[in-house]
Amino acid sequence: MPKTPPARRLPRRGSPPLRVPPPRPPPTAANDPPPLVFPPVDGGERAVIFDRVDGVKKETKPEGTHLLIPWLQRPIVMDIRTRPRSISSVTGTKDLQMVNLTLRVLSRPRVEALDKIYSNLGEDWDERVLPSIVNEVLKSTAAQYDAESLLTKREQVSRQVREALRARAEDFNIILDDVAITHLSYGADFSRAIEMKQVAQQDAERTRYLVLKADQERMAAVIRAEGEAEAARLISEATRAAGPALLDVRRIQASREIAKTLGRSRNVAYLPQGQQTLLAIQ
Repeated sequence: MPKTPPARRLPRRGSPPLRVPPPRPPPTAANDPPPLVFPPVDGGERAVIFDRVDGVKKETKPEGTHLLIPWLQRPIVMDIRTRPRSISSVTGTKDLQMVNLTLRVLSRPRVEALDKIYSNLGEDWDERVLPSIVNEVLKSTAAQYDAESLLTKREQVSRQVREALRARAEDFNIILDDVAITHLSYGADFSRAIEMKQVAQQDAERTRYLVLKADQERMAAVIRAEGEAEAARLISEATRAAGPALLDVRRIQASREIAKTLGRSRNVAYLPQGQQTLLAIQ
């Protein structure tokens, strides 16, 4: 027997009419959801893409605006500019003296290996790597020199630290643009010993100067005495040859010098010779 269609239920009298939803508009390009656009990558930055299916992608996004798949992909923006960092380390020297070294490092990540850096170290790669390798290199380098050589051979020590630190940072895909020792200080006992040594050296230099001065004065006195003896000998020979006339000439020369000196003085007055001097003045 053929099946009869079910009877249509009619709304009861007094009940509200049925509401039919309006038909949906046909799909157009304007109604489609747009792809996700993440904020533009600024200068000195790169974007690492994390994919829910493939994980961290090897290719990084350069500066500018880029598209990605919603929900499936997520950007991680990393700074590739050079970062300055100062790290201090207290280590021992070859002669068992404690020294405080401060190293200033300019570092940046290798752009070609940003995916590995993010996967292994994260965004704070410098905080995780640099303190440990800097302390390791400083301690191993300072142990090869004594305390005095760290000052006298500072350029050599800085170059050795720079080469060792760059080679160590290459293992983590980190580039070091510059490495420099900015501060070097010793312990209180060693600093006091250096000061006492400097004082002793200054005292020795002063004593040596006094000895040299005394030798020079002694030599000058000998030369002066020899000159006076030679002058006396020449005068004696001249006196024997010329008689007392030479002494008279010398006496006249001395009198002339005395008279010239007294003539320039305001407190000296010349009086005529004789007993009637005071009477003449009256």
